[in-house]
Amino acid sequence: MWAKFLTALATALSLLIVDIIFPGVDIANFPAALIAALVIGLINSSVKPVISTLSLPLTFVTLGGFSLIVNGICFWLASVLVPGFRVEGIITFILAPVVLSLANTFISKYFAEKNMDLESNTNVKTES
Repeated sequence: MWAKFLTALATALSLLIVDIIFPGVDIANFPAALIAALVIGLINSSVKPVISTLSLPLTFVTLGGFSLIVNGICFWLASVLVPGFRVEGIITFILAPVVLSLANTFISKYFAEKNMDLESNTNVKTES
């Protein structure tokens, strides 16, 4: 339960970072970022595999480059579905999901390290 919440929180924080970096991304407030994070997760788990499978020949021919377009389509689709989340511009369309992924990786790693520290602090063994 906590892992899913932290994943959504990490993605929402990552979206706010993307909002700061790219002028073509506009997120109205934190609740919109949290809803967008949940929608992005749902799209990535349901729609993205279908698009990726259908575009496999293009992805193969472009040596994986078309996967950036697939990520952009999923990112844009989330912006269409979530009020308060807007994506504009071709550069934003392609590069914002890359920055989102990088920021999400770092924030998720931070949460994982803190969780490990909490567990190690509660299970401290004293040596005699």
